[in-house]
Amino acid sequence: MSAMSKKKAISEKHIERSIDRYLSHFSRYHQQARNRYLFYLTIPLLLFAIAGLIWFIPFPRLTFLGAYQGYFNWFTIFMAIIIYAYLKLSPTLSYAMLFTFGICSYLLVQLEYWEKGGGPTPWLVCLLIGCLAIGGQLLGYRREGIKVSLGEFLRFLFIGPLWLWSHLFKRMRIPF
Repeated sequence: MSAMSKKKAISEKHIERSIDRYLSHFSRYHQQARNRYLFYLTIPLLLFAIAGLIWFIPFPRLTFLGAYQGYFNWFTIFMAIIIYAYLKLSPTLSYAMLFTFGICSYLLVQLEYWEKGGGPTPWLVCLLIGCLAIGGQLLGYRREGIKVSLGEFLRFLFIGPLWLWSHLFKRMRIPF
């Protein structure tokens, strides 16, 4: 290997990707072990709640979809945009998030069935879960002694699920 190719290989190792910077920034706000467990719980709950609140916004009837009308809603559009953004950051993490959104979709359909069987209104369930999750997040930030601006909180909503998957992938030694 020539000296030039060695320098290039070394410099490529030190190039930090955008996803690495985002995850590192997110991790700085989640230092205490006890709070990390709180965030491990509240991030998926908040993601599910947001997915549900978007899912249950009435969507216009598109006759050309035929039997597939029920599979296309505002959440489908939201999911496509978010997955595309995640794909630009890390393909592996975007696939994990696609899987996550699939689980959310399945659970949201189960909420619809529960409502048809006499259960509570699904969007209210999602709102309650979201309020509890935000409360848990705010408690965690308070314990950390950190004040998070609204803009920072919204960025954390975007990166938080990837942060969870990145921890799991690191434990399983899966590159992302």
